[in-house]
Amino acid sequence: MTGFDFLSGRRPSTFSSRAMIATSHPLATAAGLAILSEGGNAVDAAIAASAVQAVVDPSMTGIGGDCFVLYAPANGPVRALNGSGRAPAAADVDALRAAGLTDQIPQTSAHAVTVPGAVSAWCRLHADLGHLPLQRLFAPAIAYARDGYPVTPRVAQDWAEAAELLAGDPHATALFLPNGQSPRAGQRHAQPLLGDRLDQIARHGPAAFYQGPVAAGMVAHLRSLGGLHSDQDFAEATEGAEWVDPIRATYRGFDVHECPPNGQGVAALLILKILEGFDMAAMSMADRVHLQAEATKLAYHHRDELLGDATQCDGLVERLLSEPAVAALRARIDMTRALQPALWDEPPHKDTIYLCVVDDQGNAISFINSIFHAFGSGRLDPVSGVLFHSRGASFRLIPGHPNAIGPRKRPMHTIIPGMVTRDGRAVMPFGVMGGQYQAAGHAAFLSAVIDRGLGLQAAVDEPRSFATDGVLQVEPTLPADVCEELERRGHVIKRLTGPMGGAQAIRIDTTTGLLEGGSDSRKDGMALGR
Repeated sequence: MTGFDFLSGRRPSTFSSRAMIATSHPLATAAGLAILSEGGNAVDAAIAASAVQAVVDPSMTGIGGDCFVLYAPANGPVRALNGSGRAPAAADVDALRAAGLTDQIPQTSAHAVTVPGAVSAWCRLHADLGHLPLQRLFAPAIAYARDGYPVTPRVAQDWAEAAELLAGDPHATALFLPNGQSPRAGQRHAQPLLGDRLDQIARHGPAAFYQGPVAAGMVAHLRSLGGLHSDQDFAEATEGAEWVDPIRATYRGFDVHECPPNGQGVAALLILKILEGFDMAAMSMADRVHLQAEATKLAYHHRDELLGDATQCDGLVERLLSEPAVAALRARIDMTRALQPALWDEPPHKDTIYLCVVDDQGNAISFINSIFHAFGSGRLDPVSGVLFHSRGASFRLIPGHPNAIGPRKRPMHTIIPGMVTRDGRAVMPFGVMGGQYQAAGHAAFLSAVIDRGLGLQAAVDEPRSFATDGVLQVEPTLPADVCEELERRGHVIKRLTGPMGGAQAIRIDTTTGLLEGGSDSRKDGMALGR
């Protein structure tokens, strides 16, 4: 790359001419690349990589979590797969208030565990679009689970930060805190029971997880913790993942696709539409950060008030993305001062994995899997080895709210895969991990690529900021003079000590077929091609 500073400690984008995968973990990238080399397609590689990461990155993802997918075939429209789980049929606001909950659902509560949707999503995706056998796709993950894997540096850091949570559950302690401590970077760790679960799913499909003795055991364990789950709730989730129409907005001539509610993708599109009214390329860094913060406040306020299960959001996307609505919101922004922050009472969360793949046929997949908080609920079923997510913690306990918990409802989800197309062809699968930050991260990343022409790795590596909870969080790499200018405009700056989120993307040159990949240096992973 002409002009790249090879002494900066940063890496350049990755280039390939046939196929590419980008993930946040090196073993996941390697597993997906091997599948592509054996003739597997983008779906095969994504499933294999996600299964590996469910083993080797346990604080971020697992089979006890949820999944969303955007799939862009080489020829055909973008499709969205909703693999998020539902609340038990017996769950509603009154039932949880009767159980003593009055404000939020705690992370470690059994009520935070909706029926996991990831396994249903993986199996539906494979049945409809996969090529290689599921047993081949799961083979690397099963081997790592049974034989062990080396803990990578970022995984070790995240693991150590969650030690107190893990210590609160005796079964999680036994598995994830061997000898009373989290593993250090380079140490080996194994999850043999998880290997057995993956092997059963590979052989017998989703019923091996959602029905029979494994499901009955998970239900019994959740009920022992106070949960309202039933065998029927799990059985109904066997085919729970469903294909839905993605939502879309244009930005500078590109079509940006997101998953519809119950995902927060509409917030990302709303931020982009607000930004589209400004000359982002001509702005100073301080102006860009300020504008993104103000647009984020506006979009997230509407998200928190209006977003929930799809049944509660009829017509919402069209209303929020209409020209009159966007123009009205845009007009509220003052480039010289910060708006008073909107009320923000969403629970914090940041733990997710995102990956993307483009195969040699031109099919592209944008794939995200999550257990919500670090190590999810912190609740491990000792018989099945399944660590449960905590996605239900985002439900509200406010009667009548679109995101109020209710029977078989899906909670508002922060995990959002992204896809960019132009003239009906895939241009870039992309995603930004980081819980609440994701929608703002999508907009900031796309603006860097589209408005300022940055390479993918450069756009991924840019200093990040996020307006949340009445403050403007900034990474330590944001220049001091920019922070000072933002403070002059009324922002309350909170300087983070560590990284914010993580991102992957693959850009397709539709003329030459060249692939460019970027993978966040804030994580352990990489983009590799063939």
